This record gives sequence, structure tokens and C-alpha cells, in this order.
Amino acid sequence: MHGGPSGALRRDAIGLREVLFQSVTAMAPAAAVAASIPSGAAFAGGSLPLAVLIALVACLFTASCVAELARELPAAGSVATYAARGVHPAAGFLVGWAYVFVEMLVPPLLLLQLGFTVAGTLHAEWSAYPADLWWPWALAGAGVIAVAGFLGVRASSRFGTVLGVFEILVLLVFAVLLIGRAGSANTLSVFGTSHTADGYGGAAGVFAGSVYTVLAFAGFEAAAPLAEETRDPRRTMHRAVLGAALGIGLFYVLTTYAMTVYFGPDRFSGFGASGEASWEGVARASFGLFWVLVFLSVVNSTIANANACANVSTRTAFALARIRVLPGLLATLHPRHRSPVAGIAVQTVVAVGAVLGLGFGYDPVTAYVLLATVIVTVVVGVYIVVNVSCAGYFLRSGRALLKPVRHLLFPVLGSAAFIPALLTAAGLPVFDFVTELTAPVSYAGPVVGVWLAVGVAVLLVLTRQHPERIAETARVHLDTYDPGADREDGTVVR
Repeated sequence: MHGGPSGALRRDAIGLREVLFQSVTAMAPAAAVAASIPSGAAFAGGSLPLAVLIALVACLFTASCVAELARELPAAGSVATYAARGVHPAAGFLVGWAYVFVEMLVPPLLLLQLGFTVAGTLHAEWSAYPADLWWPWALAGAGVIAVAGFLGVRASSRFGTVLGVFEILVLLVFAVLLIGRAGSANTLSVFGTSHTADGYGGAAGVFAGSVYTVLAFAGFEAAAPLAEETRDPRRTMHRAVLGAALGIGLFYVLTTYAMTVYFGPDRFSGFGASGEASWEGVARASFGLFWVLVFLSVVNSTIANANACANVSTRTAFALARIRVLPGLLATLHPRHRSPVAGIAVQTVVAVGAVLGLGFGYDPVTAYVLLATVIVTVVVGVYIVVNVSCAGYFLRSGRALLKPVRHLLFPVLGSAAFIPALLTAAGLPVFDFVTELTAPVSYAGPVVGVWLAVGVAVLLVLTRQHPERIAETARVHLDTYDPGADREDGTVVR
């Protein structure tokens, strides 16, 4: 745990636009629309737009809690700081320990998807290209993300902004084309329960579909770890988190509606992530070369998401390393770009190791599902803790700040919305629509359990030997002078 920070992250480097797209790209809108959300069609069928709308409302409760805490506690530690102040510093350490772990696994997850998506498409177009030659694309993506991160938050966030705008525009244009082609088939009945899949009639099918759809919203909190590098962070963080959740949620509703009415509500239960009954399949069959743009938007989405989550993992690791609850090396910053270069190096090694180790140890698709299960299980658990932290923080803050609806009711509703999603992600058959996990995907639970057990052991050691470090997880560094806190223009914050 020895070593210390080399100054502080660069202050005032980015504004609302870049921070907003940090959260937007972390939600991977194009990949979610094309791959994640269609998984709910097996239950909600042609009523999937209603399921997405319900998921949006449910996620806004937790997004509101994150936004409220981000305004009060602008810190690179983000969710760790929130839990430390709202529950207990020990809880803050464990949340940070888990969050760094899973956010470091998101880039390899997306790089695997990049690899098998590009390789599969090239093989389908030119059979001479080997379908199993996926790894060069994944490694190329890892290199791009590492360079963007090394050049600093302004470069990486602007890169993410450009990628995010592209993927959203492509699918918005496609959605408009689908609605236009649907003509008289456009109907608001898809916002009712009359088109659910066989065996999941009415509200039950919509509920099951919304549980799977909720998982597509993960990432809206990704703006929060950039608080210390953002202009007017208290105001900007609040707007970015809520804006991303609401804006991309409405984007999900629109695009899902467009495909549902075009494809046909009564046969939409057969819609999926690949084949003829998929976004790319429909584009190929009915819109000529437009499928290339859809394909590129999904590829773009994987890179943008990996870039955003690399920012999250490295900033959270930096925040924990500077208070020495993680190795101090992770707090090392580049003298010019003020980027956490040691964290970026570790992130790159983890990404390449996980991609090649799991991708070749199993296959890239199986590795992807395994990592996704680990990630979603922990992230949803973190959301529930953040909801509790919101209530705890504002109850402790006194009546002047406490707003019962936002700070008490919304945390309860947000937790209630994510508990079914947590059970579903973990494969616990509490509901009849939950599929039990099989090996190797079932290894996700033990992996998470072992990592948390190690975290508890580290916590016990630190509590015994360095209790002041655990207490520091609750500190908001922007509230105190930091001599290394230089701004984008090179001046020093005093």
C-alpha cells in the first residue's frame, strides 16, 4: 500500500457536453438497442416498448439518487464516497473495491464483443476471412482506448463524445425510416399488454421484459468519477447523470417502438440480437447498404463504452490509491496530461489478459457472457447500496437538505426496481422467467464472492493497522486545498 499521489487530477478540463457523453457512451446505446434490449422480447413480445418505458421510470429513481449525491459529494471516488458518507466508511471501501474490479472488466467485455462482431460480419461477407480471427480487432481496440486515456480526460472524453453522437444519429435515422415504412401499422397498442409472448400473458410478460431491459440502463452513473476534472462539478454532475438516463431512456423507447411496429408486434417475441429477426437482419433485408451503418454503430458503441468505463475504473482506482487503501502506484499521474498512467497501464494489462485468456480458454462469446454476468451482478448491487446511501446521507444532513420524495421514496423505489434485476443477473430462479446459469457462466458467482472476501480481509487489516485510511473514503477532496490541483490552463488552484 506504500506510495503516494503525484498531485491531483486536472481541474476544469471538461464541461457538461463531455461529461454527459461519458455517461451516454457508458450505457452503450447502439449495442443495447441491437443486443441487450431484444432479450426482453422473448417475454414482452410486441409490448416491449411498454417494458422499456417502465424500465426507464424505474431507473430514473436510482439515477436521481446518484445525481443528488453527485451534487453534494463531487469526488473521483463517486459511489465509494457516497456509500462512505451515507452508510459507513467501511461500506465505502467495499463498494469501491467491488466497483474498481468490475469496471476494469468492462473494457475486456466490450473488446470481446468488438472482436467477434467484426470477425463474424467479415466472415459472413467474405467466407475466406476466418470466423475465429477475432483477437486482432480486440487488441486494436485495446490500443486505441489506452492511447485516448493516456492523452488525458479532455482527449478521451471528446473521443467518446464523437463516437456517442455517431451511434445515436445512425439509430435515430434508422428509427425514423422504420416508422415511415410501417405506415398504417404504427400503433400505440404496443404500449399496452396485448402483444406479450406466449406463456407470459399480460402484465407478467411486460414485467419480465422490463427486468431484462433494466440491465441496458447500466452506466448512467459513469459521469460521476470525472467530478474532479469537470467545470462547476456540483451542477454539471447532477445534470449529466439525470440527462443521460432520461435522454437515452427515451432513445430506447423510440427505437424499440420503431422496430416493433415495423417488424410486427404479434411476431416480435421471435426478435433477437442476430439473424434475420434482428436490427442488422432487418437493415440487410429492407434497407440495402444501411446495414453497414448499423454494424458500424454497434462496433462504435463497443469502443465508446470501453473508453468510458476505462475512465471510470482508472479514476476510481486513483481515488482509492491516493488515500492508500489501494497501492499508491495507482495514484501516479502523467506530469503533462494529468492522466492516471499507472491505472491506465493496469487497465490495459487486465483487458488484454482477460480477452486473450478467457477468449481462447473458452471462446469469445462464452467469455463475453461470463464477464457480463460478473459485471451486471456487482453493478446492480452497487446501485442498491447507492440508493440506501442516498437516504442515509440526507437523513444525517438534517431537515434543511432532506426532501422526503427524492431522498427517501426514490431510494426505496429504485432498490425495489433493481432487486429483480439483481436476481435475474445472478441466475437465481426466484421468478419463472429467470434462467439458471450453467458452467462456465455459473462461475460468475464464486468469482464475485472470492473478490469480495478478499476485500473484506483487506478491510479488516486496514481497520486494524490504518483506520484513518478507511475514514478517508468519505473525504471530498474538492472541498480542501490540494497543491497539485492544476487547471487545464496550467495555473494552480489555491
